[in-house]
Amino acid sequence: MESIKQQEQGTYAAPPTTNGLLERLFKLSLHRTTVKTELAAGLTTFITMAYIIFVNPNIMADAGIDHGAAFVATCLAAAFGCFLMGLYANWPVGLAPGMGLNAFFTYTVVNTMGYSWQIALGAVFLSGVLFMILTFSRIREWLLNSIPSSLRFAMGAGVGLFLGLIGLKTAGIVVAHPATLVHIGDLTSPGPLLAAICFLMIAVLEYRRVFGGILISILTVTLIGVGLGIVKFGGVFSMPPSLAPTFLAMDITGAFEVSMISVILAFLFVHMFDTAGTLMGVAQRANLVQEDGRIENLSRAMKADSASSVFGGVLGVPPVTSYVESAAGVAAGGRTGLTAVTVGFLFIAAMFFAPLAGMIPAYATAGALIYVAMLMMGGMAHIDWKEHTETIPAIVTVIMMPLTFSVADGIALGFVTYVAMKAFTGKYKDVSISLYALCVIFVAKFIFL
Repeated sequence: MESIKQQEQGTYAAPPTTNGLLERLFKLSLHRTTVKTELAAGLTTFITMAYIIFVNPNIMADAGIDHGAAFVATCLAAAFGCFLMGLYANWPVGLAPGMGLNAFFTYTVVNTMGYSWQIALGAVFLSGVLFMILTFSRIREWLLNSIPSSLRFAMGAGVGLFLGLIGLKTAGIVVAHPATLVHIGDLTSPGPLLAAICFLMIAVLEYRRVFGGILISILTVTLIGVGLGIVKFGGVFSMPPSLAPTFLAMDITGAFEVSMISVILAFLFVHMFDTAGTLMGVAQRANLVQEDGRIENLSRAMKADSASSVFGGVLGVPPVTSYVESAAGVAAGGRTGLTAVTVGFLFIAAMFFAPLAGMIPAYATAGALIYVAMLMMGGMAHIDWKEHTETIPAIVTVIMMPLTFSVADGIALGFVTYVAMKAFTGKYKDVSISLYALCVIFVAKFIFL
């Protein structure tokens, strides 16, 4: 009876199933799980986030990066992050280059601002180092607490809207227009039509909780393209391409330009708040929250995430971050780092599917971009819509990211609006010192840069 009571309260630990290496590394019995369950959870997490191995190289290629190298870098960076998260933090969380951050990297920093992708990688590396410094100190908690929750949610939603616009543009569903700036594309042509089909397939399959809905949709639409003759079949398996074009290619010196400050801060803020939100959400579902409210090994999980981002910059990918899709693995029973390590090994195995990744068309990945973008917009539901000094800055942040085609400018304008709204409505005490300082930096950027 006592053991049943303990189990209901979440304090019961099943007797050790083994005294082997896996038990010592991951404390499986303490978390009331088994090797079989963890392996199945790892497979589940990988399938739900495997779309990144197709989407990220396509986005990186638009920045001028070698597609094959970007593919290998994506797999290796994801694997490293998963191994570190699993072995160091013992968390069931998968990591990979961040969606939204990769779009900001390519379409804003490189294609719009005109920086080379090497300098953009330098900014990724520096933002990762800053994240590590913040994570290994108490500054992280101070900064997380000093940024109002409305702006945190707005940053995630704004990145989602920005990502959605990129997906629509890539698919040809939205096109440029000299009079109205944007206009609907030709939906009867194969690219936009198949992108729309891919998006609808993903939405339906995910709603029906079909295992690997995003991956299934991308591959299905690709096969339709092969059947129509607009996609050339290039095989499935091969040895991994060379990593040489991106390995240690970052230009750190070039990233030290004053105009890159806002870019580095954008990478840092979006990454930090996205990571914090993802990790805390997964912790709740994985029963990692203790009775006193503390989250088990949260500091280690944040350190693993920040270190992975630095390593990703070295390999040649945008910031590596924790994936909310990890919740799928947790729902399948994942409770320990063995789940994350399993995901890591699957990313290593994925490197041998380079031909398949190379033939995935832009319209297929665009459908996934649009769907993920809509999920990211959900954060706006947590904003207090009755308090205009919170709502208006949040809306400015969300809207200005896609309209300026810049995550950094959207964040800057949102922060400046927040400080102005609070200061001129007599609520200046609601603004932290750090937010005032950031506001001054952003205003100086708009005036002098």
